[in-house]
Amino acid sequence: MDRCSRPKVVIAGASGFVGQALAPVLERSFHVIGLSRSVREPGGGFAEYRSCDLFSLKEAEDALQGVEYAVYLVHNMMPSTRFTQGDFADLDVVCADNFARAAAAAGVKQIVFLSGLLPEGTELSKHLESRCEVEKTLAGHVVPLTTLRAGLILGGRGSSFQIMARLVERLPVMLCPRWTDVRTQPVALSDVVQMIGGVIGREEHYDRVYDIGAPDVVTYKHMMAMTAAAMGKRRILIPSRFMSPGLSRLWVTLITGAPKALVAPLVQSLRHEMIVRDAGLAEQLGIERTPTREAIRQAIAETDGSSPHAFRGARSRERLVRSVQRMQLPAGWTAQRAAAEYLQWLPRFLRAFLRVDVPSPDCFRFILEPLRAPLLELTRAPGRSSSDRQLFYVTGGLLSQTHGKPRFELRQVLGGRTLLTVVHDYEPRLPWLVYILSQAVFHRWLMSRFAKHLSHATTTIPVRSGYSMTEHERWM
Repeated sequence: MDRCSRPKVVIAGASGFVGQALAPVLERSFHVIGLSRSVREPGGGFAEYRSCDLFSLKEAEDALQGVEYAVYLVHNMMPSTRFTQGDFADLDVVCADNFARAAAAAGVKQIVFLSGLLPEGTELSKHLESRCEVEKTLAGHVVPLTTLRAGLILGGRGSSFQIMARLVERLPVMLCPRWTDVRTQPVALSDVVQMIGGVIGREEHYDRVYDIGAPDVVTYKHMMAMTAAAMGKRRILIPSRFMSPGLSRLWVTLITGAPKALVAPLVQSLRHEMIVRDAGLAEQLGIERTPTREAIRQAIAETDGSSPHAFRGARSRERLVRSVQRMQLPAGWTAQRAAAEYLQWLPRFLRAFLRVDVPSPDCFRFILEPLRAPLLELTRAPGRSSSDRQLFYVTGGLLSQTHGKPRFELRQVLGGRTLLTVVHDYEPRLPWLVYILSQAVFHRWLMSRFAKHLSHATTTIPVRSGYSMTEHERWM
């Protein structure tokens, strides 16, 4: 097949170890496009890269133009290069929601998502709950979704595998907490990329969920012993019943050099048995699953001594802010209605200090009293807003720089009852440390108060004195 006529498939999360291994497999049948925040040259199976920040819906829409299939490998557990308020799970939902909306707008035929194995009959860890939420989010915007759920992926550049390998390499004697006796079913990286490639473009796999894993079930302690054998090292593993999850997180971080933000949710998930319930996909695709011992040997052989991207931390001088706050909407409410309520509630809540001026139907200025100084000016983007998403650009005010695209949005996710309030690319005018200790703290507190207000709200929004009914109804 001529390269130009091949169907286009985009990989979100192209710089990760799965994306880098997947592209050479897909290039045999597809024109492979990698999404990257920075400009990159084609190669390694990628016919092209497209610049895209998935926190921007507009950039996601532009990046998915002309694409027929999409693979979603994004996770936001890594430390950010900017000041970030918000849980990694909320950041994940924002990116997934942007991707699914953009895929629907571009006419993408299928999204393939690499998720995590989910244990039965138990409360999920935050990490696994986040994976489940991303599944729901990607499935919520028309495009058929194929989900492959995997446990620990055994690949030389994988952060989870590297954590285990570094523990084995650096500790001749290891205290093994209780979680090391938990059963799990890892999977070889080579099997993962074959299965992803096997389901793309095949309608019988649309809107299906598959568990994938090695043919054998092992414990984490057993995997560490296999890793030591593959390295040619003898290691003494001593059971310990006194090491708490907190101590485990500290121990793993200190020994491996992995960031605490990455280690903490992973260690929390280790209490779950991650077992494949139905391994039928490999049989359907004619793939012989790689045993765990062989997968570990392959992963050790792939290791080149470099640190995974997730280990390198965030080293940037950019002074940009991202803030994501989650709250529940009253029954029947939309993001549009919540935006109208916020603009009425805020001056009521801060009535001794703040009022809202409305110089035009889509422009709002928050005025500090009694100085009459405009703190922030927000301008709604009607063409980019809808009932389930309201977008405002920060277009002025004493507190903000206005170059770039600072913006504030309210969006409904996860079936409509969850509201996310999101600040993107905000550059404060205050000195950086002053901002972090004052305005950032105040914003987070204010959003928590608005969340509490919504939790007590009824289906009726009172019209604040000073707004005409016509102005109010514009938001309804």
